[in-house]
Amino acid sequence: MDPVAALEEIAFLLERDRASSFKSKAFRRAADVIGAYSAEELAARVRDGRLKRTKGIGDTTYTVIAEAVGGEVPAYLAELRARTGPAIAPAKDGLRARLHGDLHAHSDWSDGTTTIATMARAAALVGLEYLVLSDHSPSLRVANGLTAERLLEQLDVLDELNASGAAGDIRVLSGIEVDILLDGALDQTPEMLARVDVIVASVHSKLRMESREMTARMLRAIAHPQTNVLGHCTGRLVEGSRGTRPQSTFDARAVFAACAEHDVAVEINSRPERQDPPDELIQLALEAGCRFTIDSDAHAPGHFSFLDLGAARAEANGVPADRIVTTWPAERLLEWAQSKG
Repeated sequence: MDPVAALEEIAFLLERDRASSFKSKAFRRAADVIGAYSAEELAARVRDGRLKRTKGIGDTTYTVIAEAVGGEVPAYLAELRARTGPAIAPAKDGLRARLHGDLHAHSDWSDGTTTIATMARAAALVGLEYLVLSDHSPSLRVANGLTAERLLEQLDVLDELNASGAAGDIRVLSGIEVDILLDGALDQTPEMLARVDVIVASVHSKLRMESREMTARMLRAIAHPQTNVLGHCTGRLVEGSRGTRPQSTFDARAVFAACAEHDVAVEINSRPERQDPPDELIQLALEAGCRFTIDSDAHAPGHFSFLDLGAARAEANGVPADRIVTTWPAERLLEWAQSKG
């Protein structure tokens, strides 16, 4: 078995299983180290013990590499596959199979764990045709949000990535998950908001704000002419390592009526710990005539598998595929998104 593929599959499965990011990073770091060696040099380094003394290679990753170089499926990988299932292949039927893209994912430019190219290749692996890179905006300092200068630099990186084909058979679109500030303004300069393809607007602070104030805050952001998506609208957490958090309170009917009026898609956030919006709010958004987007909110490559959960929730709530913008091909998605500006 190819040792780099073995290490990357292990990292993917750990991320999908929401294991500690330190574990998955160790396997991805080892994959980066040995990716610089030819197959012959790697085998020689395993034989003479040099690999074991190489920075970035630990006992577990060394064992995985040695077993793969020896032609075996590494025992660590075999155990993971048996426990969690094999790495995800593109869906063949149902709503999940109709998803062409994902409008909400993060890289190591903000609080994601891997490079843009690695995230893009993982999105292609699960059958997506396009990915919107939506790293955080500057006020979210805990997530290393992008200043206007860093975002401008990232746009150049995306252009080069798409031109070189380094991301594989997928198109990477520019975007940002922009924080909705306390007064409802969007946390990025007007110039940069005009430069990106897709804008996901989300509340990340003061989640327990009084309902009337939160409603006004959200309505102003939704009415912004360049807002495309209302991200994880309640901010709730229902499980996971961060514990639980109640949903924000706001006038959902008013918020979803505004989304319908301004053609802002309501995000069905696929992360298991979020499952946001709750089912009853998905129903309200449906009744209001809203469009939707099913997004992974991926912070690591294995998180793209969460799209299965988002699609299943949309199906269970009777959301028609033609109301979900991520079922559209890239050109239609871009035409819709850019018509807002």
